[in-house]
Amino acid sequence: MTYLDLKTTLFDLKKELNQLVETINIEGHIEKKNNLEEKTFHPDFWADTTKAQSILEILNNEKSIIDEYNNINEIYETLELSLELAEEDDSFQLNEVDELIESFHEKLDHLTIKILLNKPYDKFNAFIEFHPGAGGTESQDWAQMLYRMYLRFADRKKYKVKVIDYQDGDEAGLKSATIFVEGLNAYGYLKGESGVHRLVRISPFDSSSRRHTSFASVKVYPETDSSINIEIDDDDLRIDTYRSSGKGGQGVNTTDSAVRITHLPTKIVVTCQNERSQIQNRETAMKVLRSKLYTLELEKKQAEIDAFNDTKLNAFGSQIRSYVFHPYTMVKDHRTLVETGNGDAVMNGDIDKFILAYLVQFNS
Repeated sequence: MTYLDLKTTLFDLKKELNQLVETINIEGHIEKKNNLEEKTFHPDFWADTTKAQSILEILNNEKSIIDEYNNINEIYETLELSLELAEEDDSFQLNEVDELIESFHEKLDHLTIKILLNKPYDKFNAFIEFHPGAGGTESQDWAQMLYRMYLRFADRKKYKVKVIDYQDGDEAGLKSATIFVEGLNAYGYLKGESGVHRLVRISPFDSSSRRHTSFASVKVYPETDSSINIEIDDDDLRIDTYRSSGKGGQGVNTTDSAVRITHLPTKIVVTCQNERSQIQNRETAMKVLRSKLYTLELEKKQAEIDAFNDTKLNAFGSQIRSYVFHPYTMVKDHRTLVETGNGDAVMNGDIDKFILAYLVQFNS
């Protein structure tokens, strides 16, 4: 990069940094961090372990925001210094400037996402459901590909994942699956992923190697905590038990441990078969049901939620993203128009670009 190129780039980076400063209110985060740290020094801090852990989680998040902001600022200052040195000495090498600029943008995007996760429900853990569309093996395989994509995304974020329900496809893939993603802001990151995902590829199941289009739906729900009161009348529930068909240890597939709960007023159906006992499966299924009912309440009370949790998203006509692997490679979000030619990276969980664009559009 030349001196003039760097000067022009720095001008643009300065505008991005100023915009971040206006958005982030770093002094407010520092004040919040200091107040939370004072609470941790209180002698009765660990009297309520659940509350204490919640405070520590928020405190760590505040520290992370401050550290990331300082890191971005340091990168900018290093680039400024490089420009000054290049101005004073024509022989000064700008070899590392490109890497610093790339790092600046990556860290800026990452912090921007954190700041945009400002809704009260964003901090919750998340349940993700996967359902293939019509097309048998093709769509079932595509649903499993999406399932793996989100597992890898969770791994990149260092989130914990628990399989709640998993039903194998007839020949390949899956018929349906539900996973629980645990970690700060898991729902905030994933809420925009609800919808129909479309795949175009040369089918590995077609002996004539023809191009096929497949669909699968993804639905994301927030886990409710003790602060959310969801009343469920036992008379409104129909509870069925059956033998688990999924993979499991001794006893899982030999007893009627799987549970299916139907909420009669809303017709919501929840299944769980991956726990070792019927009692555990019932508890987990009830947790998922509460989350679904909470989402319905959000949809009624806040029109903005419809942008990502409208029940219409389960209709296979409302596509949010296309993944094309033939005759070219491109992944494109139909809401934000963000696209990338690196389909392999996306299928390996690198979906932050799409999440950022959605959050920016949603918050605007």
